[in-house]
Amino acid sequence: MPNKKSAKKELRKTVKRNKANNDLKAKVKKLVKKNLKAIEAKEAKVKDEIKDTIKAIDKMVKRGILKKNTAARQKSGLQKKVNKTK
Repeated sequence: MPNKKSAKKELRKTVKRNKANNDLKAKVKKLVKKNLKAIEAKEAKVKDEIKDTIKAIDKMVKRGILKKNTAARQKSGLQKKVNKTK
């Protein structure tokens, strides 16, 4: 447990940031799973939904939650699966 006032504030900030990051990670995981189910079901609206997922992944990169190459790999994998369904 921190003793100094500044250390206590930093701990509060860290907890708040971790929660925000974990919420965004969970949102992206949900979107990816939803897209994969839609791809398997060969739904027509997959292309619109994948845009939201890609946008969320890019936001994670911008915030430093994901590395650039990891995000590129995830986006590429999703896009390949969408293109196979044609």
